[in-house]
Amino acid sequence: MMLNPVLNRLSATPELWNRLRWLVEAGFTGEHLAIARELRPWHGDHRRFLDLGCGTGEFAADFPPHRYVGIDPSLTYIRFAVQRRPGTYLAASGDALPFTDQTFDAGLILGVLHHLPDSTARAVMREVYRVMRPGATVLVMEDTPPPPGQNPLGHLMHALDRGGYIRHDADYQAMFGDGFDIARNYHLRSGICDYAVYVLRRRP
Repeated sequence: MMLNPVLNRLSATPELWNRLRWLVEAGFTGEHLAIARELRPWHGDHRRFLDLGCGTGEFAADFPPHRYVGIDPSLTYIRFAVQRRPGTYLAASGDALPFTDQTFDAGLILGVLHHLPDSTARAVMREVYRVMRPGATVLVMEDTPPPPGQNPLGHLMHALDRGGYIRHDADYQAMFGDGFDIARNYHLRSGICDYAVYVLRRRP
C-alpha cells in the first residue's frame, strides 16, 4: 500500500507519531480510563508494574514512576521516553524479558500482540507469565476488527495499520489459556480504534 512508507517514516519520528495516534484515538481517553479502572495503579499499594511494548511511554504517567518499568524493542522510542516520561525504561524483546521470575505484580500490554505472529505472541505471553507473580493482574488491549457495518473510519485505520495480525476475540483468548484466567473481557472504542480488552489473572 502506498501509504505504508509514509506511516513507517512517521512512526520513526516519535513526536509526530504520538500526535497522530493522539488524534485518531481521541486523546487516549478510553485507554486511560481502562488502566485506572482495571489496574488501579494509584490505589495505595506497593505493586511493581510492567508496561510491555511501552513505545514512547505514552501511558507512563498513569503509574507511580518509581514502580513503573517500560519495555520496548525500539531504541528510538526508549530514548524518547527516557527524556520525556517518568519511570524506568529498557530496550528488550517481549519474548526474552530481562527479569527474574515473578518480578512484577501487574502489567499492561497495549497494542502489541497484533504486530506479532501467533508463535511469537504466545512466546511473549509465556514470558509475561514467568515475570508476573501469582495472582498478578495483566491488562491487555488489542486492536480487533470493528463490528460489521460500523465504524467505517476504524476499518480504514485497520487497512493502514502496520500490525499484520489484527485478530478476533477467540483468537486472542486462545493465547491466554496457558497460565492466565480471563477475569473480564469487553469491547472498547478509543476514537476510531476498536479494541478487545482482557483483564487477566496469572495462575499459581
